[in-house]
Amino acid sequence: MRAMVNIHPVLVLAFIDFFTAFGVVFGGAMLAGIGATFLFMPPSTMMLKTAANLKIWAVVAAIGGSIDPIRVIESNLSDGQLSPVAQQVAFIVCAFLGAHMGTELIRWLCKGAA
Repeated sequence: MRAMVNIHPVLVLAFIDFFTAFGVVFGGAMLAGIGATFLFMPPSTMMLKTAANLKIWAVVAAIGGSIDPIRVIESNLSDGQLSPVAQQVAFIVCAFLGAHMGTELIRWLCKGAA
């Protein structure tokens, strides 16, 4: 039987944010390419445009889809508590990196096609 690895909950949430944002961009762009094929449009062009348009929305979806993380940053920063602020900023950065990596993967897949 394998031993469970005890990972800090903050790291778990950071990884989940990364892969959620990555999945939103990558999955959305792939499905847009499939839809473009059905409509006899160039799929690579549609995939590149969709990936670029979904990037910011992927970050928003990954961090919770609301203004709550910004409120956490604002309230804790005004109280002088930097640890929760750093956590929220790290979550946003991880989500952005996931969305960016998804966009770059789509760009790499469509390289030369558009």
